[in-house]
Amino acid sequence: MSMKQIVLASSSSYKKQLLQRLGIPFVVDAANVDETINTVMTPEQTARFLSLKKASHIAPKYSNSVIIGTDQVADLHGSPINKPHTHEQAVAQLRAQSGKSVYFHTAVTLLSKNLTGEVTEYTGVTSTEVHFRDLSLAQINAYLNHEKPYDCAGSFKAEGLGIRLFHRIDSVDPTALIGLPLIDLCSQLLNIGIEIPYN
Repeated sequence: MSMKQIVLASSSSYKKQLLQRLGIPFVVDAANVDETINTVMTPEQTARFLSLKKASHIAPKYSNSVIIGTDQVADLHGSPINKPHTHEQAVAQLRAQSGKSVYFHTAVTLLSKNLTGEVTEYTGVTSTEVHFRDLSLAQINAYLNHEKPYDCAGSFKAEGLGIRLFHRIDSVDPTALIGLPLIDLCSQLLNIGIEIPYN
């Protein structure tokens, strides 16, 4: 049986770095899809939907492959938090999150295709509860001017200085908050016969 090609359906450098930690060969093929959040769905449902949408978007281009899609949606009291894109929006997001608990739902989808075209699908969500410190406007602006996390849901980079904004993080997988839940991903890759080396 030939080894399946692993494809990461994301251009995110953070997700690429996380997947590289597993020591398995993969290629990157970014899925450019509309990520508009559907307010009818819960934030967790939205993460699942977009993760599957990204994997499905590029799947027709590949055979005998495992397509990995992923998405993260932040959740403040049941309302989704988008990527801010601007400094002003990022300030507003961090002010809203200051002193509060916010959930980050990180979905990962695996579409495993064999040579005959048969597809096995899995989508799981790992949720992380982030407890923010009380943040002053001066602290918020100082952080944003330093790290400029305008492409990140919640307006921070947990893998960088964003960790300074938190009082506590509750999660079963520390990599989920960065954007790719490796514990769940490892389990699912092993389930479909993809070996992950120990060295």
